[in-house]
Amino acid sequence: MKKFWQLAATSILAISVLMACGSEAEPTEKKETAQNEESAAGAFPVTVEDALGKEVTLEEAPDRIVSLTPSNTEILFGLGLDKEVVGVNDNDNYPEQVKERTKVGGTEYNIETIISLQPDVVFAHESSMYTLEGAIDQLESAGIKVFVVEDAVNFNETYETIEDVAALTGKEAEAEDIIASIKTKLSEIQKKLEGVEPKTAFMVVGGAPDIYVVGQNTFMNEMLKAINVKNAVQQDGWPKYSAEEFVAANPDSLLFTYKGDDEIIKNNPAFAVMKAVQNNAMAVVDGDTTSRQGPRIAEGVESIAKAVYPEVFND
Repeated sequence: MKKFWQLAATSILAISVLMACGSEAEPTEKKETAQNEESAAGAFPVTVEDALGKEVTLEEAPDRIVSLTPSNTEILFGLGLDKEVVGVNDNDNYPEQVKERTKVGGTEYNIETIISLQPDVVFAHESSMYTLEGAIDQLESAGIKVFVVEDAVNFNETYETIEDVAALTGKEAEAEDIIASIKTKLSEIQKKLEGVEPKTAFMVVGGAPDIYVVGQNTFMNEMLKAINVKNAVQQDGWPKYSAEEFVAANPDSLLFTYKGDDEIIKNNPAFAVMKAVQNNAMAVVDGDTTSRQGPRIAEGVESIAKAVYPEVFND
């Protein structure tokens, strides 16, 4: 996890609390509550290094937060910060409460709207840096802290992201619960697949007019690996495939993150020779949970597992 540093006073406070607990035989509920509140307050100031290598310091837990990507938003709400989140991405759709928050833009952002919300911190995302460089300068010039979340390419990096966001918002305990829940769910899915013959798959993220697929060194590829699905794509990133290349790869399963792309493939005679088409081993998986590096990643993995191994999960 990226390093973060807290004031020495935090450690001193923790020792003092432990000494106090040991010296009193019958601490009252009121004293325990006061100690908990004092301990939480002592967690700040806190400094965390972001994806750009920049150290971001918050003097106290933020009361007003703006999230610029759906994955960040899901992490923040998962940490219980629903009241603190005041601005979200136009494409946010989970949880339901995001409908009631101010929209600040999709791939490009309305800086004036963000500033008007008076956030203590804005959580940006490394994957959006091509539209954010100037925006970050404007926000910081307005006195707003900006933390750029790393574009995680595996589960461990996602856990680190959740921990970083939690550190800046005083929600470390909630982060531990989220991560433990994800790991438990992943373990349950993998247990069901023990001894199952591995399959190959294409994961299509764009099917018209060009075919774009999930490649190596991506988060979605990590999801495939987690359930012992071999990606038929050897290139990194999100390569484009010609119809001929697509047919030649001929994997066991075809997965689609957008409904409708499956029908394009199914109804095109050029792909009729593919065994996945002939065996109807085609399925639309949940595009949100498979692409957002946040609390619901285990649900995304399960969506893929059910599509590739229906004989295991539909019994």
